[in-house]
Amino acid sequence: MDNKSYTKHFILLSVLLVILFFVNISLGSVSIPFKDIFYTLIGGIPAKESWEPILLNFRLPKAITAILVGSGLSICGLLMQTLFRNPLAGPFVLGISSGASLGVALLILGSSYLGGFLTTSSISNWSLPIAASLGAFLVLSAVIIAANKVRNTMSILIIGLMFGSLTSAIISVLAYFSEAAQIQQYLFWSFGSLGNLSWNEIFVFSLIYCIGIIGSISVIKPLNSFLLGENYAKSLGINIKKNRIIILLITSLLTGVITAFSGPIAFVGLAVPHIARMFFTTSNHKILIPAVAIFGAIILLICDVIAQLPTSEFTLPINAITSLFGAPVVIWLLIRKKKIFV
Repeated sequence: MDNKSYTKHFILLSVLLVILFFVNISLGSVSIPFKDIFYTLIGGIPAKESWEPILLNFRLPKAITAILVGSGLSICGLLMQTLFRNPLAGPFVLGISSGASLGVALLILGSSYLGGFLTTSSISNWSLPIAASLGAFLVLSAVIIAANKVRNTMSILIIGLMFGSLTSAIISVLAYFSEAAQIQQYLFWSFGSLGNLSWNEIFVFSLIYCIGIIGSISVIKPLNSFLLGENYAKSLGINIKKNRIIILLITSLLTGVITAFSGPIAFVGLAVPHIARMFFTTSNHKILIPAVAIFGAIILLICDVIAQLPTSEFTLPINAITSLFGAPVVIWLLIRKKKIFV
């Protein structure tokens, strides 16, 4: 595929992303016309005054969150699949998401017997993201220490999976001794959510997200060299250990902040890189990084539209929709084109 074809593909996907962004904002328990959405976004007044707070305080933040989460998880999945040269690797293989889940579990499930501080802090809007961030940071620290001790990249993958299993076991013990109301609260968080963020939280989220994206762009050359093996990368003068830790830090940063603010969202990070490779038929990360970012945003916007059940006041768990909608699509794509890596 030549550069003109890549440009056409990116233009097509960008237009589709913009359309889905407006569709996502317009649908819900109250249907709002595109014209009124546009007027509101440029500072005008919609036909009904009640639409303005719905758009600005709920639907717009939710759509922006969907774009950040979808693109961030997809980039993390691409980095992990390239680093470990494993098509089944995803953003959660390092155990970072499990660490974030452990932090939230300690806050919610452990509040009854770990002291009054946790019970008080659970009232705060920032308590869940802070608890999740601390849990993710602890696991990240352990993974980075392990990465400095072992030379084999596959060993890091196994260590990450073991950390995930360990944290899951601790969460199970906490759940066993918790009350039904606490378990239900934790379960609702684990379903994932895109619609609970304030503008201040989105600002913090966006800031950390941008740092992760800049970091991803900075390691394009090492990522391309890793596809041909570590020996080839060394022959190009790539510092394997340094770049491996940088990639782990970028992935952990993005995965940690996404899990902290939106909960664990499955499928996207694992599947979207495969879809992007099939669509663009390239393994060049200069093309793949923006491609997976756009694809991830598009897919999560579609899943969010489905989750909203347009014209219904109920919202389905986004985690369930991403798997129900996405897994069959990926299976179908892989059956049609069996080669996973280009």
